[in-house]
Amino acid sequence: MRKILTIAACEFGEMIKTKTFLISVLITPVIMIGIMFFTTRLMKRPAGPRPPLVIGVTDSSGQVTEAIKKQFDDYNQSNPSRQIVYRAVEGGEQAEEAGKTQLRSGAIHGYILVEESVFSGGGKVRLFTYKPKPSDTDIFFTAENMIRGVVIDQRCRTQNIDPKLLNQIRSVPIERIEIGETADTQKVQNEANMVTRMMIPFFFMFMIYMGIMISGQHILSSIIEEKSSRIIEMMLSAVSPFEMMAGKILGLSGIGLAVMGLWAGTAYGTAQWQGLTVDVRGMIGVYLLIYYILGFVLFGAVMAGIGSICNTLKESQSLMMPMVMLCILPMISWFNLVQSPNGLFARVLSFIPPVTPLVMVLRLSATTDVPKMDVVLSVALLGVSVLAAIWAAGKIFKTGILMYGKRPSLREVFYWLLRR
Repeated sequence: MRKILTIAACEFGEMIKTKTFLISVLITPVIMIGIMFFTTRLMKRPAGPRPPLVIGVTDSSGQVTEAIKKQFDDYNQSNPSRQIVYRAVEGGEQAEEAGKTQLRSGAIHGYILVEESVFSGGGKVRLFTYKPKPSDTDIFFTAENMIRGVVIDQRCRTQNIDPKLLNQIRSVPIERIEIGETADTQKVQNEANMVTRMMIPFFFMFMIYMGIMISGQHILSSIIEEKSSRIIEMMLSAVSPFEMMAGKILGLSGIGLAVMGLWAGTAYGTAQWQGLTVDVRGMIGVYLLIYYILGFVLFGAVMAGIGSICNTLKESQSLMMPMVMLCILPMISWFNLVQSPNGLFARVLSFIPPVTPLVMVLRLSATTDVPKMDVVLSVALLGVSVLAAIWAAGKIFKTGILMYGKRPSLREVFYWLLRR
């Protein structure tokens, strides 16, 4: 055990002394603060100018042409740097084809056909585009909303309904208030606080993901570098392969914890600086620690095994890609997992060892109703998986670490696992 701790301390000390590591660790919080600062400023600034876009419109009924023109004029007066030019497209029954022809020729950027029957509730407003640019998407939404408003007003007149009265009826101010434990404590929640609360589970999952990935990469690169430089042979003359592997995993897990703590503190301080409420339950810190340690040891053992049989980082990429891709699955489906943390999909992912830490931390930070049995079983399964990974990695590491030249085949690796 003393040799393992010595190797761990050495790995930890050597890593934090490198300039590249310090720069990468310190620059990430700076980037996080910068992104939040500039995003806030950009959201408050009006959109920049753009060349006028021409929207062709056909009013099949002829009832709302003037109203549509007025909507465009009112918009252009309020947005002088982002004009939407109205252009009537005539042609009777052939108006649709005429509009499409102008659209393909570039004479107009979008074409809207207002069907006559739309005012009775049976027709449609149809928007045609041709090779639309992503930068024009908001303009199309704006034009749709203007036409929708005109159609609603015309429907109201047809039904003898006052449009102003309808807007007054539909306008319902809503105030979101969160009460505290005592009768005299309550706080009004704005939209930013609601979004922050939604993002907290993702942030915890992302921290574990980054901590595991960054430290796992360090294990992989450290082993391959020492193997290629033959330093590993001198180290193995003083310690066993298992002691060296365990020491590297232990030392770099400490690096990951330090990085996560720094990033979490920076994120919390930045949120407070922006006036955002961050509600974090006390137990989530304990769960974060448990699942991070187990997840890192599992991932670290796999990285150590891969590093021992590869001679270059390029060779290792193809072997580690399946696990990396599996870990991305919770990242791309986090919104669905947050919305249904106790659903079938979330519970199934909770018992797939490589993604168990990510999914369980996401679920536990999203709701307080996660079944205790899920927590116990996931920790137990992850613990068994860690022991199996350490055992397998130890056997692969023992043989592969001293092999040079051609990378062993999968058949040879399985043979190392099966032999005594």
